[in-house]
Amino acid sequence: MAISSHDVRWTIADLDLLPEDGQRYEIINGELLVTRAPHWKHQNVAVKIGMALESWSMQTALGEAAVNPGLVFSEIDSVIPDVVWASHARLATMLDDAGHLIAAPELVVEILSPGEKNERRDRQAKLKIYSTYGVLEYWIADQQQHKVEVYRREGGLLKLALSLYAQDTLTSPVLPEFKVIVQQLF
Repeated sequence: MAISSHDVRWTIADLDLLPEDGQRYEIINGELLVTRAPHWKHQNVAVKIGMALESWSMQTALGEAAVNPGLVFSEIDSVIPDVVWASHARLATMLDDAGHLIAAPELVVEILSPGEKNERRDRQAKLKIYSTYGVLEYWIADQQQHKVEVYRREGGLLKLALSLYAQDTLTSPVLPEFKVIVQQLF
């Protein structure tokens, strides 16, 4: 009997065997996802969101933001979100010896990359994984529409709470007194 690619289950140990060639390797439910390094504008939006979160964090001393951190939920679930924010209390318990996050931060942000496959990954596969492992809030930033979709934990799942456009103000119950005009993130 032939083994199909759907029968292969990748683990985080397999990532050590892959080349360091500028590709981004993520594993969701044992499936290997390979993407290219993000486009300049994508990275620029990630930096702007990270800076807004880090600036607020420095003012409040409540936590820290990071851009493109490794996030290892399990042997078969390991992703690289565009931006995360974690409180100091959570951060103290969620770093492994290699410096990877091994538990859910309060906030995860993904910036949509062009293409149906990329959009489906962020809107479905990553939404599911972040919901499963306990992320409190998930933002999907759409740089084409200058829009941020905010998903919040409700009844144990992340559900779409609101969609904000360029002139709207982004706030969060996870980030007390944080606010930014959406357009400033793009």
